[in-house]
Amino acid sequence: MKKSNIGLYFGTFNPIHIGHLAIANYLIENSDLDEIWMVVTPHNPHKKKSTLLDDYQRLHMVYIATEDYLKIKASNAEFSLPQPNYTVNTLAHLSEKYPNNNFTLIMGEDNLKSLHKWKNYQVILDDYHIIVYPRISNGTIPEELLNHQSVTRIEAPIMEISSTMIRKGIKEGKDLRYFMHHKVQEYIEEMNFYK
Repeated sequence: MKKSNIGLYFGTFNPIHIGHLAIANYLIENSDLDEIWMVVTPHNPHKKKSTLLDDYQRLHMVYIATEDYLKIKASNAEFSLPQPNYTVNTLAHLSEKYPNNNFTLIMGEDNLKSLHKWKNYQVILDDYHIIVYPRISNGTIPEELLNHQSVTRIEAPIMEISSTMIRKGIKEGKDLRYFMHHKVQEYIEEMNFYK
């Protein structure tokens, strides 16, 4: 039986925006991935939890943004795991739970630059493939990761849109409808989020 190639795109998605969706769309159409799971992270060790919307609200927004595109799915895989969420633990959990899938980690270039600070990053490099999309960020990619056999850097469009900018804009009463999927934008308005 042929294994499915699943790309794991982790994020707090607070909220999910067109940058996230465009990258996922580009990757699914320009790689050998069969599906991309947008894994909603309840608590990223590098972010303050206080700024996050409820886990299930963020998952719901990912779901409504992707429900019409069969190859991109919302995932709550980290909700039942200990927090803060470490990628190495999530990968081990998913590989055990879904033995018929090959999992590939999707990350921005900014994350590749700090990968050596991640918990057990060597295990990730040894056991999984990583697809890296370009991002404008400071710092350099460590020498060992530049030509690492587990790392593939792709020429995806550079999306300089951030959830922080969107939250700030909403708080300031700006109309940011084209920065989010229309269903997400309507839901945020209806629920009065980020005000």
